[in-house]
Amino acid sequence: MSLLSSFLNKKNTPPANNLVSENISIDQLRELIPIRNFSNEKLEAFATNLKSEMYPKKTTLFRLGETTDSALYLLKGVITLSDNAGNTYEIKDGTAKSRFPLSSGSKHTTTAEAASDVSILRVSQNIMSTKTDPSAHLSLLVIPDKLANNALLHTFADHYANEKLEIPSLPDVAIKLRNAIQQDVGISEAAKIIQMDPVMSAKLIELANCPLYVCATPAKSCFEAINRIGLNATRNLVISLSIHHVFKSHSPRIKKTLDNIWKQSIYISTLCFVLAKITKQANPEEALLAGLICDLGAIPFLHFADNLPKDYFTDTDLIGALACVKGPIGYKILTEWGFSDEFVKIPIYSDDWYQDTSKTLSLTDIVVLSRLHSEIGKPDMVNLPVVTSIPAASKLKDYSLSPELSLNLLHNAKQQINDALRAFSS
Repeated sequence: MSLLSSFLNKKNTPPANNLVSENISIDQLRELIPIRNFSNEKLEAFATNLKSEMYPKKTTLFRLGETTDSALYLLKGVITLSDNAGNTYEIKDGTAKSRFPLSSGSKHTTTAEAASDVSILRVSQNIMSTKTDPSAHLSLLVIPDKLANNALLHTFADHYANEKLEIPSLPDVAIKLRNAIQQDVGISEAAKIIQMDPVMSAKLIELANCPLYVCATPAKSCFEAINRIGLNATRNLVISLSIHHVFKSHSPRIKKTLDNIWKQSIYISTLCFVLAKITKQANPEEALLAGLICDLGAIPFLHFADNLPKDYFTDTDLIGALACVKGPIGYKILTEWGFSDEFVKIPIYSDDWYQDTSKTLSLTDIVVLSRLHSEIGKPDMVNLPVVTSIPAASKLKDYSLSPELSLNLLHNAKQQINDALRAFSS
């Protein structure tokens, strides 16, 4: 409790015009994301230690570019947010968007002005992330209270705890190429390894000629494709292309689910590639690979569920359990495959909007931003945070995001996404 109290009592400099404060109820906290996921003990501590801040109309709550160590929620009133391109949008109390923080990164990516008298809740960012407990091993499968009655999840947890999980293997060509590049082989030697798998060779050439790599002269051979892309990029692309192999199943029962996850992974990975190229803060091929492996942990779990009786679980049971297990399993798979520390953590944090595991933009940040963009236009989009409000957005250096700029990004990336879907799905 002492650690929590230190976070709650951390001194923050409030904006000018602070008038009065009000008590916070547990019911209010249970509406806020991700605070509502905390234990009742933590929520009670919040309600005891935190108070809202009241500001009059036209108060500037924060300005774009200012650093901060707090996350702000709108409890009452209307806030106008504006980005560096002059675009503005409103957040009103009682709406789905007001359940998310107005800002939660280390740097504000918008300017916020009170469009009416407002009530604001300010909390330390140190307690925002829901998955960064350093004492828990990342491969540990923990069953949350809300899934305590999920028989499928409990059965799988026993299977997992007894080290019976069947880890998929990468194809030989991906393993051989990675080992060879570690030995500083040249382009010719790398091409010979890839050409041992004619399908992989053809896919690499196709990918090298797609709009992801703009070039006037198309690559006609594996050697030319590697020469254009580079050895390290080729290694990442071959591993990326190989991952499709582990997403396949002959079972009609899970094939559709796996296909949908794979298609979504391609969509996210292409957005990762585009974001990495635009921001110039990450290697595009590494970003593409990061997007493809973010939901890798779903595979062994779905194969396990497929071997159970059909009436053993419902679709709701499956979806609930899948969200719980895919992170730890993905971590375990990538660890056994020998991936670096930055990659193995991606499945754990890739669907946590408020993860903040690094001070600078990481591959995990790019995957989180891309996953959020992949949901734009879907029916439940209203239940997602504004892109400018999450920590990952505040780490972009020479590129900013807003709802309008996000739509432009998706529009400009449309052809690249379609070509990537074709290259990786064939």
